[in-house]
Amino acid sequence: MSDEIKQRKIIHVDMDAFYASVEQMDYPELKGKPLAVGGSELRGVVSAASYEARKFGVRSAMSGVQAKRNCPELIFVRPRFDRYKEISNKIRKIFLDYTDLVEPLSLDEAYLDVTQNKKGNPSASLIAQEIRKRIFDEVGLTASAGISVNKFVAKIASDYNKPNGQKTVTPDEVEAFLENLDIKKFYGIGKVTKEKMYQHGIFTGKDLKSKTKEYLEQHFGKSGSFYYNIVRGIHNSEVKPNRISKSVAAEHTFNENLTSEIFMVERLEQIATELEKRLKRYTISGKTVTLKIKYSDFTTQTRSKTLPYFISDKGLLLETAKELLYQERMKESVRLLGISLNNLNTEVKKTVVVQLRFEF
Repeated sequence: MSDEIKQRKIIHVDMDAFYASVEQMDYPELKGKPLAVGGSELRGVVSAASYEARKFGVRSAMSGVQAKRNCPELIFVRPRFDRYKEISNKIRKIFLDYTDLVEPLSLDEAYLDVTQNKKGNPSASLIAQEIRKRIFDEVGLTASAGISVNKFVAKIASDYNKPNGQKTVTPDEVEAFLENLDIKKFYGIGKVTKEKMYQHGIFTGKDLKSKTKEYLEQHFGKSGSFYYNIVRGIHNSEVKPNRISKSVAAEHTFNENLTSEIFMVERLEQIATELEKRLKRYTISGKTVTLKIKYSDFTTQTRSKTLPYFISDKGLLLETAKELLYQERMKESVRLLGISLNNLNTEVKKTVVVQLRFEF
């Protein structure tokens, strides 16, 4: 790890059960109760779960049916994204009091580079502590934070003492911290990769570190060199305030499964209308349209088409989505449809886009 990297001070701030916490703050009768934002006991998918619900194994991306099965007392509420964005903007203003180097990852988390900060405070840990206190005092919600020399370690550390806690990993502690970590705690290693690593005898950071770069590249492809570096604390990505979104999407889970393509086209028109609104709000267009189909058996299929020109118009989005819909017959009834647009013009325009992907 270079001396320059060792001197960096990165904070990752992550709100605690953000959507659910906002609902419990706005509606005190929900405090202390198991709560799911999104979905229902009959349909849909959970977007977020309160800590009371998580004790029963309820988590985001779980079906509402399974969530209710896990926790019969679970309360479902509809998401209010305008409210979440309003709160998120207040939190972002607090961040900007300390540094202009703020990279939002979503409505509820962001990286801050406080190596040089507006308060002239040499302690990133004290800055994180002060930010968390201000969020609680001024907004009414708790946040957790991770502090370290790079984004990767800071991200992992922010989850270490959740909720309402923080952890600092100093430059001298980074490698030992990563060596002792369960491989499933490594940010970016999902369920499939975790299982594959287990098959190769990789259960901890120390196990990962024992593998050569050649071995990891042979068995994990291009990601192999990334894994080789991160377990050694090497992650040089800078905090980027003007983070560019790679895709904009809208999707909808239906109350009843759809079996008729006629009904699917009606729903796609609504989704295309919503997507057009989001694109125009941020003056974005793109070339690649992707249709997302989730079937009643919860398997997901995507179909994409790249056009020779940029589009953002509802009509063109819908026509391309319909073409993809008719590309092949449905194998099951459909519970969710979504349209996303990527290959965006934001690389040219340098448009700042944050967290556009959510259900409506």
